[in-house]
Amino acid sequence: MTEQTRDVREIVREEMLRRREILEVLAKGPQTVPAIAVALGVPAHEAMYWVMGLRKYGWVAESGDADEEGHFLYRAIERKGA
Repeated sequence: MTEQTRDVREIVREEMLRRREILEVLAKGPQTVPAIAVALGVPAHEAMYWVMGLRKYGWVAESGDADEEGHFLYRAIERKGA
């Protein structure tokens, strides 16, 4: 049995809905995309789309170097009025 993959457009549309959840996870400290995915209970590739969108629009940033597995840590960026 193969895992059914959602359409990319459907995943991307959820970014604004997932932003608060991701920022709550990052409020505990920098996390990798796989760790964020586990915290949200979603596949890592979906979390990657959302984190990259949040990075593009200045909600999150890389936090130093990659971990021992090659995953970058991401941290929330404090935004005034957000």
